[in-house]
Amino acid sequence: MASQAVASNEFATMLARPHTSLWRDAWNRLARNKAALLGLCVISFLLFVAIFADVLAPYHYAKQNHARTWEPPSPDHLLGTDELGRDVLSRLIYGARISMTVGVVAQFIILMVGVPLGSLAGWLGGKVDQIIMRAVDILYAFPDLLLIIIVMTYLRASLPHFQTGPLHFLITLDTMMGGLLGVFLALGLTNWLTVSRLVRGQILSLKQKEFIEAARCIGASDIRIMTRHLFPNILAPIIIAATFGIPGAIMTEAGLSFIGLGVQAPMPSWGMMVSEGVRALRSYPHLVTAPALAIAVTLLSFNFLGDGLRDALDPWMKK
Repeated sequence: MASQAVASNEFATMLARPHTSLWRDAWNRLARNKAALLGLCVISFLLFVAIFADVLAPYHYAKQNHARTWEPPSPDHLLGTDELGRDVLSRLIYGARISMTVGVVAQFIILMVGVPLGSLAGWLGGKVDQIIMRAVDILYAFPDLLLIIIVMTYLRASLPHFQTGPLHFLITLDTMMGGLLGVFLALGLTNWLTVSRLVRGQILSLKQKEFIEAARCIGASDIRIMTRHLFPNILAPIIIAATFGIPGAIMTEAGLSFIGLGVQAPMPSWGMMVSEGVRALRSYPHLVTAPALAIAVTLLSFNFLGDGLRDALDPWMKK
């Protein structure tokens, strides 16, 4: 009798508990993670700065003043000036636009390639799975950075020859992106592999579940099963993978800009600013400190947010 009373009390407590959706429950857990909230605030601030860089920057990123070169931080130039008299703070603000654009757009391209291919490999199986996974294995055999450098070098050498013909629009597109077209293509070509394997593994583990079998029994089509049953259940790992992938793309772009294969001058990039400041590091350390701190804070913020999302979207973390 006592056990029945305890069970009835627990059942009554469950009925009295207000119903919350998966996403609201995840947000409640995320809100209790102070590090993740701090990362979210920093990322929101960086997005705000990137969107309104034209308004927030005190000077244009390419404006030169040769009478005020190599200046330390001052009221007129809060972070000093570089070798051409350009305001470091303004270039840092415009560099946030480049970094956030690379992170978001490159991750969008990666998801648009990796999620469909991983879904097809996991759902169809057989020869389709073999072909896609062997292609993934072959691309995994190449070092990522080396493949990106090859793609970037080829595009930089080939784009000038597209002045006429059907590929002429690539030059216009690359100019509009500040020379980032090659970065997007290179990152999309190399970084979709992990996402495709993640999605494939998730679908392989879900497609034998009872609710999928029930959907098949009532005559649901493959497309309906994928869109209404499978995709909502793999959305959380995809979000977490994208959150962790954005800082990787930002770091890769910074490295490419450091070696001269990133954005084209005079468009500023944090990696390019570090590369330019290294030559005068001993005399003017502020030229390296500001962009290096910006890169570090951005990467830490995305990692904090990614850790928080991983814990918040894991149903086993619910207490």
